[in-house]
Amino acid sequence: MSEESDLNIFRALDWIRDNAPALAKARAERVYLEEWRKSHKAMLMKEAECGGQKTTAGQERDAYASAEYVQTLHALKAAVEAEETLRWRMVAAQARIEAWRTLESTRRIEAKTI
Repeated sequence: MSEESDLNIFRALDWIRDNAPALAKARAERVYLEEWRKSHKAMLMKEAECGGQKTTAGQERDAYASAEYVQTLHALKAAVEAEETLRWRMVAAQARIEAWRTLESTRRIEAKTI
C-alpha cells in the first residue's frame, strides 16, 4: 500500500474519533424530539379538551393541526437529517477502513507467495 492510502486510513480513523461525539449528540437530539413529540401531542390534546373538544379523535385532530405540532415535526425532521448525514459518513469511513484492511491482507498474502 502506498503511504498516501495509509494516510487516508488515518484520516478516516481521525474522522471517526472526532465525529463520534457529534453523532451521539445528533442521535440524542433525535430520540429526545421523538419523545417530545409524544408529550407535545398529549399537551395539545389536553388544550383541545379544555377548549371544548370532547372526543379523543377530535383532540388528536386539533393537536396534529396545530402550528406548534408542525414546528415540532420540522425540528424532528432536521434532527433526523443531521443524524443520518453523520451516520452515513461514519459508515463510509468504516467502509474505507475495511477496504484498506482487505487490501493490506491481500498484499501480505501476495508478499508471502513471491
